Amino acid sequence: MNRSGLPAPVRDLAEWGSAVRSTLRPGDLRRVMGVVGLVALWLVFQAANGNYLSARNLSNIAVDMVGTGMIALGLVVVLLLGEIDLSVGSVAGLATVVFAVLNVRAGMPEWLAVVLAVACGTAIGAVQGFLFARLGVPAYVVTLAGLVGWAGLMRYLLGSTGTVNFDDDGLVASLTGHYFGADAAAYGLAAVCVVAFLLVSRRTAQRRQEAGLPSVPLGRVLLETAVLAVLAFAAAAVLNLFQGLPLALLIFLAAIAALDHVLRRMPFGRKAFALGTGVEAARRAGVDVTAVRISVFAVAGTMAAVGGLFLASPTASTIQSSGSPMLLLNALTAAVLGGGSLFGGHGRAWSVLLGVLVIQSIASGVALVGVQPSVQLLISAGVLLAAVIADSGMRRARQARGLV
Repeated sequence: MNRSGLPAPVRDLAEWGSAVRSTLRPGDLRRVMGVVGLVALWLVFQAANGNYLSARNLSNIAVDMVGTGMIALGLVVVLLLGEIDLSVGSVAGLATVVFAVLNVRAGMPEWLAVVLAVACGTAIGAVQGFLFARLGVPAYVVTLAGLVGWAGLMRYLLGSTGTVNFDDDGLVASLTGHYFGADAAAYGLAAVCVVAFLLVSRRTAQRRQEAGLPSVPLGRVLLETAVLAVLAFAAAAVLNLFQGLPLALLIFLAAIAALDHVLRRMPFGRKAFALGTGVEAARRAGVDVTAVRISVFAVAGTMAAVGGLFLASPTASTIQSSGSPMLLLNALTAAVLGGGSLFGGHGRAWSVLLGVLVIQSIASGVALVGVQPSVQLLISAGVLLAAVIADSGMRRARQARGLV
């Protein structure tokens, strides 16, 4: 429709909207939609239960999302290849059982049992990656078999007890039970995040300018930094109203930053993005396709094991949800909602923070409101479907512009 025939206010609003969209980078629209959806969720659940936006509940959400978020970080790396790992839930459960059996039944020191449990997840991911990369078995078939097989091994190791309890004052239990009570801890982390974002953004813009590539204007960088500062210090203030900065959140943010650096700055990340864009082109460019694929699934297995330990931490016992569809569904939804693409070649580690925050906000809300778990499954499935539909729509838009 010709905009010249529109009333002046409507025409001005349409032109303003077009100008805003033209400044959005790839993936920004999905993140904006995620933020809008998150705010809407918070308002709805707050209306249903006045305690939803309390400092206690928001702090609990920040802690409870870490286990699923760690698993989602591993899935983002797999999604870069355009593949999927269906076994992460079972790997997470098996890792907690390996830790508990070694620590409780075999008497191994807790720190060593943690290392071996995480190494178990790495080995499982590498084996599954080898079957996919070297033998050519489709990834979804390998990991589907892993979903069933590793869950079976978990139940075998547990035996008739069905669970193993470990020290509720030990290392793993402290992952979600320890808080830094001093106000300076939360505010200091917020300040570090804001300064780091500003420095990294400016450095990236300068490098692109030096290379003759389009770069983000300084005004946008300053605006994004200001928005981040408001959000970060507001979050710090809320955390300090309860018990302070959770150790789990600190570790999660550090893991996101580390993975983001690997994916954006290191050769491994560039190779993973290249494979997601085109396998044959990457092979001709000298990328060792087999090694990268095995490494990617090893990373997914490692993060699944770490996530499993965080999920087991609050109850100080092996997790029982690995065989249910909820854990895999939530982790996959967080990865896709956070910007990962099922078609490969797209994904950012930091976007997982938004995705898992949405998922955990839903879980917390339905628990407070008293909604049945089956309804939570329906809601999570609907969110995943909406994220995939949005991903498909963006891919078609990129194809129409000749960007794919």
